[in-house]
Amino acid sequence: MEDKSYKEYLEHITTFIFDVDGVLTDGTITVTTSGEMLRTMNIKDGYALKTSVDKGFHVCVISGGTNEGVRKRLEGLGLTDIYLGAHNKIEQLNDYLKKHQISIKNVLYMGDDIPDFPVMKLVGLPCCPQDAVPEIKAISKYVSHKNGGKGAVRDVIEQVLKVQGKWNGSFDAKYD
Repeated sequence: MEDKSYKEYLEHITTFIFDVDGVLTDGTITVTTSGEMLRTMNIKDGYALKTSVDKGFHVCVISGGTNEGVRKRLEGLGLTDIYLGAHNKIEQLNDYLKKHQISIKNVLYMGDDIPDFPVMKLVGLPCCPQDAVPEIKAISKYVSHKNGGKGAVRDVIEQVLKVQGKWNGSFDAKYD
């Protein structure tokens, strides 16, 4: 039996869940002389995250990392469900789904490495950046043509919003 094209799942997505390092960032960390770890995020990914929140989608981040700068950036984009220091991501996933009464089949999750594997096996639309590890690519229904931190998040959000008629066509009405 042939798998459905990932595009058949897009119209049913109500929820985006993202990992941070390797998805919202390119996976590199700059370590300062004081030991502070700095990450870089893509502004286009940020625009897409804010747009999806503004359009009423559930957006959540589940990350093993604990960088409070990441939390501040995401809160500034309108995200309220940010789980940092997640070592068993299934616990946070279940907590989030229960809190918002979300069906797991309506969830798009983008991860890039082994800690994302258990969650990605459960969700409706597992996705990953182009530079994800082979094990994650193997279970992803969609592999973005963009690398982590380089627009992969924007890629999946834009596709979902376009299929659902919620991407930039709305600008016409605002600026008439």
